[in-house]
Amino acid sequence: MFTSSSERGPAVPAISRDEVAHLARLSRLALSDAELDEFAGQLDSILNHVKVVTEVAVDDVPPMANPNAVTNVTRPDVIVPGLTPEQALSGAPAVEQDRFAVPQILGEGE
Repeated sequence: MFTSSSERGPAVPAISRDEVAHLARLSRLALSDAELDEFAGQLDSILNHVKVVTEVAVDDVPPMANPNAVTNVTRPDVIVPGLTPEQALSGAPAVEQDRFAVPQILGEGE
């Protein structure tokens, strides 16, 4: 359906207004004439930018997800003693059954 700009020549857009109208019909989009003209220009610009990107010489560049060498920096897991329940609750303003006591906020139990 689409022809490359090299096949059409340098002055011809990469996508025509008729092709945009066809894509709109396939997508079940009702576009006005002004929208078709606007989107044709926008899509032409996008396709030309994609063409420029595809012309970049990347034969000697390895595929990568990130240009920076990233390694996962981790530390070994070391078991250390934690707080006892008494130590953890020692600074709490209110304690109930070895737990932090907090005010109800959802109206439960009313």
